[in-house]
Amino acid sequence: MTPNEFAALPLAAPLQQVLRELNYTTPSPVQLQAIPILLEGRDLLACAQTGTGKTASFALPILHAIHERPKQIKPRCCRTLVLAPTRELAGQVGKSFTTYGANIRFKQTLIYGGVGQNPQVSAMRGGVDVLVATPGRLIDLIEQRAVDLSGVEFFVLDEVDRMLDMGFARDVKRIVSLLPSNRQSLFFSATLAPSIVDLAQTILRNPARVTIDPGTTTAERIEHQVCFVDRESKRPLLEQLLRGQAEATSGKLTIVFSRTKHGANKLAKSLCLSGFPADAIHGNKSQAQREKALEKFKKGLTPVLVATDVAARGVDVKDVGLVVNFDLPNEPEAYVHRIGRTGRAGAEGRAVSLCADDELEYLREIEKVIKMPVPRWDDHEWHLEALADRHLRIKTGGGKAPQSQGGRRQGGGNRGGGGRDYSNASGRNNRRGPASR
Repeated sequence: MTPNEFAALPLAAPLQQVLRELNYTTPSPVQLQAIPILLEGRDLLACAQTGTGKTASFALPILHAIHERPKQIKPRCCRTLVLAPTRELAGQVGKSFTTYGANIRFKQTLIYGGVGQNPQVSAMRGGVDVLVATPGRLIDLIEQRAVDLSGVEFFVLDEVDRMLDMGFARDVKRIVSLLPSNRQSLFFSATLAPSIVDLAQTILRNPARVTIDPGTTTAERIEHQVCFVDRESKRPLLEQLLRGQAEATSGKLTIVFSRTKHGANKLAKSLCLSGFPADAIHGNKSQAQREKALEKFKKGLTPVLVATDVAARGVDVKDVGLVVNFDLPNEPEAYVHRIGRTGRAGAEGRAVSLCADDELEYLREIEKVIKMPVPRWDDHEWHLEALADRHLRIKTGGGKAPQSQGGRRQGGGNRGGGGRDYSNASGRNNRRGPASR
């Protein structure tokens, strides 16, 4: 046993047993740094991208405390509050607690909108050890006096950057004002913009800090590429990529990102008409519709999921072999979250972004955030060299774009086989470790 193994961490025996059963041996960087800090009872400010295993980094220490220090919970109260920005992420966090706590006696419930509140109110009557909630529905139930936060010992604010992007800052502050001062607070975000740091300073007490460099958590594991095309060529290029996935031996599932809800619906419908079983998931779908779409996607019944950023947050499906940014995100930080939907649990993944003329500025901002150029993939018949040249001139302020290592294609690309040219792609990290949950 080495110091960098789960077995070396002072976690309770029931948790160690589950980790062995899940074949989790080596903690991810955020887990290795955060778990010992949290076991000491300290507050934590953590910056880590999606796909790095951060849920386990807070779920395991909390479950350890629940096991070691059991207590009777008062009606309508909870010992642990995890605040998440979306229903999907709340469900994923709840699933992780259930998985890791399989050998521990504890009560858990989820509170989020889009479904009836009566079962949630009923679940809270006897009190729970772990409550995972989205801000809006939680405040509704607090106002109805169905939830009491006065007994919270562990407070986790997950995906803080997305929480603020979605306009939940006021709700978060209101919820925090209802928490007891004597608590352990955990703050997880993919970025540490000034507004996020300011919020953290109002919530945390002398926190330890853990920062995982994005360059060591995504690019090494995921081959990400950009295609320079006109907008009309995006659809045939997407179909070429989907044909390649259909012929793959593993990782056949694909998530396609659309910037708008209407665009997601339209694209999913047209892909179905072209023979690619697809479904859309976005904020206008009911919770039942979203769960049904996710279940069919996980089973491979609809191997293509067209999603918006908000709906895809928290989608953790290990067999996603390809992510396609049909529309580049207008928020550069969202790029890392999107491509993090593939390459889960140490697996290999591929992400392809389709960049049209009006998206060059988005690409430039993405490359600033990830601090590296996105490798070009030119080996397809719709490549626009003039657009690629313009991107380079914008980025460098002049000069001629170098020929990509994949070679310039004017036509007749590798149309049927997915066109996998990885000569420009970054390396992979094949270290075995736990799934991101």
